[in-house]
Parts: sequence; C-alpha cells; structure tokens
Amino acid sequence: MSPASKAAAETAKSQETKEKLLAGALRTLTEQGIAKTSARTVAAAAGVNQALVFYHFGSVDELLAAACRYGTEQRVALYRERLDEVTSLAELLAFGREMHARERELGHVAVLGQLLAGAQTQPRLAPATAAGLDLWMAEIEKVLARVLATTPLGEFADPVGLARAVAASFVGIELYEGVDPGGAQRALDALEQLTVLVAALEELGPVAQRAVRHRLRRTTRR
Repeated sequence: MSPASKAAAETAKSQETKEKLLAGALRTLTEQGIAKTSARTVAAAAGVNQALVFYHFGSVDELLAAACRYGTEQRVALYRERLDEVTSLAELLAFGREMHARERELGHVAVLGQLLAGAQTQPRLAPATAAGLDLWMAEIEKVLARVLATTPLGEFADPVGLARAVAASFVGIELYEGVDPGGAQRALDALEQLTVLVAALEELGPVAQRAVRHRLRRTTRR
C-alpha cells in the first residue's frame, strides 16, 4: 500500500470511529440519560475503546456537544425537503405534529431533553444545544417568511421571532408531554386554533383585508 493510500485508509477509519462515538453518545443519552453518560458507557455503546473518546474529542462534554450538532444536522436534513413544500401555517402545524410523533418514537425528543437539562449545569453544552436549536429555527423561519408573506399579517409578522416562539413551544410541549400527555395535546390544539384564525383572515375579501391591515398598523404604532 502506498503512503497516500495508507493515509486515506487511516483517515477513513478515524472518521468511522468518530461517527460510531457520535452515534453511541446519542444512543446513551436516549437509553441511560445524561447522568449515566460517561466515556465508558458511550464507548460501550459505540463498540470501541473508551480512550478513543478523549483521543477524538478531548472530553465527554465536547463529544456530547459534537453529538448534538451531528444529530440535529441529520434530523434537519431529513425533513428539509418536506418543510420546503409547506404552503400554509396549517400545513406547518400538521407537519409539526407528524414530526413530533416520529421524533418521540425514535427517542430524539429524549436526547433533546437530556441536553437541555445537562446545559443547566454543564455550561459547555449550552452553545452546542443552542446551535442545534438554531438549525431548526432557521428552517422554520424560512417557512414562516414564505407562508405569511401573502397574508394580511405578512407586513406585521416577525419571522425570526416567530420561528423562535414556535421552536420554544414545540420544545416545551415535547418535554411537557412526558408528565402530562393530555395537557400537551391541548396545547397543540390551541396552536391549531390560531392557524384557523389566520386562514379565516386569508379568506376575507380585499376591502376587509385592507381594514384589518389598517387596524393592525394603528395598533403597532402605539
């Protein structure tokens, strides 16, 4: 084997090990929680020597931060095409419900909950967890900017702030569902009622829509 081929093989093997550790960290968070996530438990889940945790990532916290980014990038990529096809707030909420159910079943909601909990006491996890949430919010922001542009609310809505409100709502609902499934369902139903109101505004005639815009302009100037 030539030196170049050997180097390429070593690089590929190193990347494979890193991906095993990232997947192992996510699996450990899901199955055992952050309190029991250690170099030993992650390495066991990944099927590698625990010394490789420190060789590739430096510390368990750095591994968890990388796993957060890695996992979120995978989930966002999986749903990006569907999000690009959303044409209304009602469709966005329907898709959110579907995604919520799927992510909970696969255990990804549990990972988010564990990372959010860990970030409260392990500050190094906070930036990575926030960056992971930002990936979701960027996608939601694009959808909101697109679907609100043609509604009477378009010129008054703040897609950036709304994207964060929507993401925070779904994160809260996902965590809340673990202790009160009925309450979480009612929260989702309440969000759906808001989309009905927006749809009703869209169905108003031009004169009525101008009146709504005029009223909103007066209100926002106060």
